[in-house]
Amino acid sequence: MGKTLHRRAAFLALARALVVGVRGGPGVGARVAALPRMILATVRGRYDGGLRLALMTAAAAYIVSPVDVLPELGLALLGLADDAVMVTWLAGSVLAETERFLEWEARQASVVPGEMAG
Repeated sequence: MGKTLHRRAAFLALARALVVGVRGGPGVGARVAALPRMILATVRGRYDGGLRLALMTAAAAYIVSPVDVLPELGLALLGLADDAVMVTWLAGSVLAETERFLEWEARQASVVPGEMAG
């Protein structure tokens, strides 16, 4: 019974985070929806996330790479630990960068394009 309650509480917390966001920040849905806009703004040179996006892409490629299967076969837990570290870093980076992008996007909406008068 106790495990079921913990599992239910975990799913409820995840659902709340998806809808409302953690600590008052944007929800996971808003962050996922921001990813294509963030990539496009970076490619167009409007947003300065190029290096961070490159590092996140490299981490994702490392995680799904079939070359990485070999350490898991021979080194068992140590081979899985490097993947766990990469997944944790990637998740944290995506959360931080999408929050940073959404804040940047909100500031851009309040800026009126043009030249300064003076």
